[in-house]
Amino acid sequence: MAHKMDNIDRSILRALQKNAGLSQRELADRVGLSQNACWRRLNILRENGLLGSHTLRLDPASLGLGLTVFVMIRTRHHSREWLEQFHQVVTAIPNVIDFYRVAGDYDYMLKIITQDMAAFDDVYRGLISRVELDTVTSYMAMETIAANRDLPV
Repeated sequence: MAHKMDNIDRSILRALQKNAGLSQRELADRVGLSQNACWRRLNILRENGLLGSHTLRLDPASLGLGLTVFVMIRTRHHSREWLEQFHQVVTAIPNVIDFYRVAGDYDYMLKIITQDMAAFDDVYRGLISRVELDTVTSYMAMETIAANRDLPV
């Protein structure tokens, strides 16, 4: 059974998206609940799968990862075996930070972050050497305008 969220649940989710490191007391104060009531709400949200793991967002540029590339892939293969191999190959590449199956002219989209073009070329060559692909088109991001935005809850 799906959890029916109310405005307090939405306030909790918005606050946690902004700062998952809030203490339970700080969170309770922000959403206008007692600590116990806030704790009960958090448990319900977790039990219903609305809260995932707590992670920290790192700044790619500060880590020397200055190139973001969106890679569009088209394939002729759609067998279960090929798909399993493809998924294993792609998810084993640490520079692939997002991986989607998409509808439209392409079948898959990858978001790859690397140090520079030479590092991206290494990732690209590794990918195409390990799995047969029909078309691979890469788009280099020139500027990040908005990334990792909060979900609209």
